[in-house]
Amino acid sequence: MFQRLIDDFKDSAGIVIRQTSLAVAAAVALLITTGFLSAAAFVFVLQKYGPVQACLAGAAIFFVVTLIAASSYMARKNQLQRAIEVRAEKAAHAARSTAQSVLADPMLVAAGIQVIRAIGIKKLIPILAVGGVALGFMVSRSQGGAAAKAPAE
Repeated sequence: MFQRLIDDFKDSAGIVIRQTSLAVAAAVALLITTGFLSAAAFVFVLQKYGPVQACLAGAAIFFVVTLIAASSYMARKNQLQRAIEVRAEKAAHAARSTAQSVLADPMLVAAGIQVIRAIGIKKLIPILAVGGVALGFMVSRSQGGAAAKAPAE
């Protein structure tokens, strides 16, 4: 179990490092390209219209670049969030199927039948009733404790 967690952590850390290095390289290239393009646009607009319009054109160029970068960041963030949700759904499905297979295990059913035969059904019913009440009390208490702590945060 711990090995799987460690492997998942290594994989995700490697992916994050690769994504970050690619993003930094792309950002540097984009910055240099944008600098030259904005300088060319600035000089062109400065010669054609004047300094105020040239400054506004430069601001417009950087605003467009900022919008493109922000939209690509949000798209990537949403993609990663969907991947995390899919992974969580798969893990929940695996946990449910594991729990169902444990309850359907013939060895477990046979052991339960032997316990019922050894103790007797008449003695076992009150024990199960008290255990069910105790389990219900513990569950309601844990849910009540979580609800009481939630508003404080």
